[in-house]
Amino acid sequence: MLLAQQKPKAVRPTSGTMFPFRLNEEVSLELLDLRHAEELFRVTDANREQLRKWLPWVDGSQSAEDTRAFIRCTRKQLLDDNGFQAVIRVRGVLAGVVGHHGINWANRSTSLGYWLSKGAQGRGIMTDACRAFTGHAFGALDLNRVEIRCATENGKSRAIPARLRFTREGTVREEEWLHDHFVDHVVYGMLASKWGTDGAA
Repeated sequence: MLLAQQKPKAVRPTSGTMFPFRLNEEVSLELLDLRHAEELFRVTDANREQLRKWLPWVDGSQSAEDTRAFIRCTRKQLLDDNGFQAVIRVRGVLAGVVGHHGINWANRSTSLGYWLSKGAQGRGIMTDACRAFTGHAFGALDLNRVEIRCATENGKSRAIPARLRFTREGTVREEEWLHDHFVDHVVYGMLASKWGTDGAA
């Protein structure tokens, strides 16, 4: 293996140091686990119409067993030290998921994905969750870059990196196949050197 492809020796799996994590008195993050499967599927199913508009995986989630299969993949992701997923609880009720798409250790970068139930939206919850994940990436994980990509028409999702002062870096044309058509993605990026400066975070 080339040296440039190796993970920096100082970096170790650190997700256990983050969870459970309380964002405020009402909202907390928990590391996604199989015990969440039934509850997570119920929330997904109840919000299927609004989630399907922007998330291509929703049609493939038709049962709690499908959710378990997804969670098993996230547990492998964790064991491979390739990032992790967390559920978001609001007043004890599961309301969404936030996590890494993976970690590029050679380049010390990651990207975030997230979704939130309709009833929990509009309260800054996902902004706080992404702020926590970004701070953890730059702190505990010693990464240099965090990226968020959103469909150009997904205003609610795009508002989150904008609030956190991520830099809009450009548009990737026809980046994702969404059910029956391609959608463009807007790319937002934050660097460790800019986090906490110029109003970021």
